[in-house]
Amino acid sequence: MKYVFDTQDTTHYRFPTHVNDLVIDRAEATAAEVFVVVLEPGEAPPLHVHHDTEQIFYVLEGKGLLQIGDSAERLAVKPGNVVRIPPSTYHRIFCDGDKPLRYLSVDCFPGGRPIDEPTWDSHVLTNCKMFGWDFEQVKRQK
Repeated sequence: MKYVFDTQDTTHYRFPTHVNDLVIDRAEATAAEVFVVVLEPGEAPPLHVHHDTEQIFYVLEGKGLLQIGDSAERLAVKPGNVVRIPPSTYHRIFCDGDKPLRYLSVDCFPGGRPIDEPTWDSHVLTNCKMFGWDFEQVKRQK
């Protein structure tokens, strides 16, 4: 069993809207996964929701704006901030600066690892289908 994970030793996923560098796959844990998210200036993932997941973001560098729900309100985030996204909460975060926004994301599964998406790749595949992205292109770009 592995206990220590290096955030420099990741699996890289380049979505059209951001990067996720996977640190701990949900398949390696019972109720969590970890990745580093990188948003280039002007990037933001689509507004989305995780019904089975609570997310915790720790902002490492850059500036961002957090959107919760359909609201036009944006909450500023900066290095040192911790963000909590409860399950079933629509959200997205924008890079709001001239340098990349980087944050550590810890996904927690209150009911345990999702049965219908037991690996990070299975989750990515579902999102690629939902947003019309090519899974092979997302996974192989570096």
